[in-house]
Amino acid sequence: MKKELRWFADFCYFDKFRSSYNNYISRGGQLSNSELELEQEYVAMLYQRVDELREQASGRLTGVLRENDGTRQARVERESAFARYTERVARLDAAENGLCFGRLDLRAGGRHYIGRIGILDDSDEDADPLLVDWRAPAARPFYVATAAAPEGVRRRRHITTRHRRVVDLDDEILDSEALDTAGGEGLIGEAALLAAVNAGRTGRMRDIVETLQAEQDEIIRSDHRGVLVVQGGPGTGKTAVALHRAAYLLYTHRRLAGRGVLVVGPNATFLRYIGQVLPGLGETNVLLSTVGGLFPGVEARRAEPPAVAEVKGRALMVEVVAAAVRDRQAPPGGPVEIPYGGEALRLEEEDYRRAAAVALSGPVLHNQARRIFVREVLDLLTRQVAERIEAVVLDDGGRPLDGGDGQGVLGEADVRALLAAGYPEDLLDSTEEARSLLDESDLADLRGELAASADVRTALAELWPSLTPQRLLEDLFADPRRLASAAPGLTEEERSLLLRAPGGGWSPADVPLLDEATELLGEDDRAAAAQAKAGARAAAERREQIAYARGVLDITIGSRSVDLQEGDEAEILTAADLLGEEALAERHEVVTHRTVAERAAADRTWTFGHVIVDEAQELSAMAWRLLMRRCPSRSMTIVGDVAQTGDAAGTSSWERVLRPHVGDRWRLAQLTVNYRTPAEIMAVAADLLAALDPGLRPPRSVRETGRSPWRLAAAPADLPEVLAEVTAREAAAHDDGRLAVIVPDARLAELAAVVTAAVPELAYGADPDLERRVVMLTVRQAKGLEFDSVLIADPAAILAASPRGRNDLYVALTRATQRLGILHPGPPPAELAGPSVPELGADRA
Repeated sequence: MKKELRWFADFCYFDKFRSSYNNYISRGGQLSNSELELEQEYVAMLYQRVDELREQASGRLTGVLRENDGTRQARVERESAFARYTERVARLDAAENGLCFGRLDLRAGGRHYIGRIGILDDSDEDADPLLVDWRAPAARPFYVATAAAPEGVRRRRHITTRHRRVVDLDDEILDSEALDTAGGEGLIGEAALLAAVNAGRTGRMRDIVETLQAEQDEIIRSDHRGVLVVQGGPGTGKTAVALHRAAYLLYTHRRLAGRGVLVVGPNATFLRYIGQVLPGLGETNVLLSTVGGLFPGVEARRAEPPAVAEVKGRALMVEVVAAAVRDRQAPPGGPVEIPYGGEALRLEEEDYRRAAAVALSGPVLHNQARRIFVREVLDLLTRQVAERIEAVVLDDGGRPLDGGDGQGVLGEADVRALLAAGYPEDLLDSTEEARSLLDESDLADLRGELAASADVRTALAELWPSLTPQRLLEDLFADPRRLASAAPGLTEEERSLLLRAPGGGWSPADVPLLDEATELLGEDDRAAAAQAKAGARAAAERREQIAYARGVLDITIGSRSVDLQEGDEAEILTAADLLGEEALAERHEVVTHRTVAERAAADRTWTFGHVIVDEAQELSAMAWRLLMRRCPSRSMTIVGDVAQTGDAAGTSSWERVLRPHVGDRWRLAQLTVNYRTPAEIMAVAADLLAALDPGLRPPRSVRETGRSPWRLAAAPADLPEVLAEVTAREAAAHDDGRLAVIVPDARLAELAAVVTAAVPELAYGADPDLERRVVMLTVRQAKGLEFDSVLIADPAAILAASPRGRNDLYVALTRATQRLGILHPGPPPAELAGPSVPELGADRA
């Protein structure tokens, strides 16, 4: 082991002091200091204008907050103004870094400066904008113009700033008359792009408005209607494209701001990683969430085996949930006896099944139908009790002991009882009209008593319970008989995977099932009662406010000076003359300002203007149903890579997951260029991809680093100590970036405990801090992230942990932007034994 570590130390030393490569040059050559000074002067003017606009917006926002006009119209206008100025201030704050990053010199004369926001020239309405928003049509040539298709651009300039200072310029001459370049699309802003991808990671995703490439820009600006699927391999910028598309859509389609945009990611760590991108672009009407976070009131933190999540994610679970609900709606079970008044009431099966049929005859949900069912059953029980009260009492010989009412007239129940006892009809007094002794008021009282009876309520709850989604699923998963009844399409082994004791919380895979159940159950009795109670409380508070306002106005009237001369009262106005008690009460209502994202997060029924799904290949069929409910318009952007599907419930076919919801009404866009992963690492990943699916092709890398990936063997028992030593050396050798150690799920705790002793700053766990310099992750946690350096420990265990182990290893291999190392106990897996991953030290032994 010591020899192996010496080889690794030599490797790190050599790599640390390797002279940095520079495979890109500025197409325009060196620029004079005067050019920098001119751009600095213009950029300084833009920042001055931003400061003025921010001061104006902040002043107006303060004024809105001070307004207290209490009319309803005024409150609506105040809410609108508050949202408008808050958003304006946020946009101006977000534009502080990298305000202006480009300039277009047009062949027809004139120029456009390109930046994060648009700034107009207030002194001249007809003048071009001082700064063109990157999303505006006029800015598009900055991203798509080439020498072959210059889009009317003579020169494109990339302006690099640090804070408010211009530090570098990079020019591209696109006019074929000025520069003889017959063809070749190349990369847009090559120098700026490669500088960005070679920069050290920070643990947070940055926006790419300065370096968007043509294929990315085309997707960002494509029509927002319908479903757009963006398929792209590692490093192609799928996530960045999705987020910038959200910002573009909110800019070009302002109506979307009212409904907001939902961005769905694979886990909380990923959401935190991308969390600064959209605010940095000035967009706040966006909700970032996992699928597990889309059921208000439920925190889906429960971990469960992949096999369980896979079963819960199947489309078959739609029918399982529906059957579980049906099984709670007066299922056949024979007669039901209910203790009442010292005797037993009896409900025949045909009676309560008939009541259930009435309840389900209309388009109502379970809990609404229950109220109808309860009404029908209470009617049956009321008639039964009424008959007992009214019925004639027979002696042992079958002779009547009473004669009906006080006048000897038989009631309806008497007649039925005597006929049932065998008395002939002609012996009964048919000259008198049979009538009931209980009037409607008596029956209503009797019905109320039955409804209040604990025994009756228990029987009704057993026949048709009021259900929450949580109770439905807890009851289902806790009872093998219920599962067998609701899920005959699952095998006994699959049903056993779902069994669990009540409590213990919810998993992300449970949330789509809870959502599905809610669609079938509707609001339960407790929720309805709570809502009614809240409404009554609000009405009472409103009455109190009006009463208080009335008292205040009475005081103002009574406080008029007693020394007023006759007739003065008619000339002096008071508060009571200007507004009434209700208007005064409205002026003092507390207004809570909530953003669109905050309101959407608290409302399960909220529908979004557009939905963006990242790492979409991981979603189960049930998760897709949930998301489709959140976006009835089917305006969606779906980004992912089917070669990276690791979840057992995920998909390898976009058509398979989309056809049930949109048929063939979706379109596919491809990202083919890898900007993140260097060619040396992609060569390793390409070998694995070929083993995974020979038909798949890796994206083309735009750069080489000169650093080859390496592997290091260790005895199985020594792997934790070797990993700790290697991690410490790698972190020390490259202290200007982020290092990720990717390990099998089952070994996270074990390996983290050993590595932490050598690298105390190591972050790991359920929600690791990505801004730490060194972090240990599982493959699932690493999905969608990027790091300067990556160490993969025990790749064979990653391959063996899942039926999609090769997909997981492919993900792990493609997280690095600079360096990749692999530590394997014993021989390496066949997928990594090729020449593209040389064993460390073999050429130096």
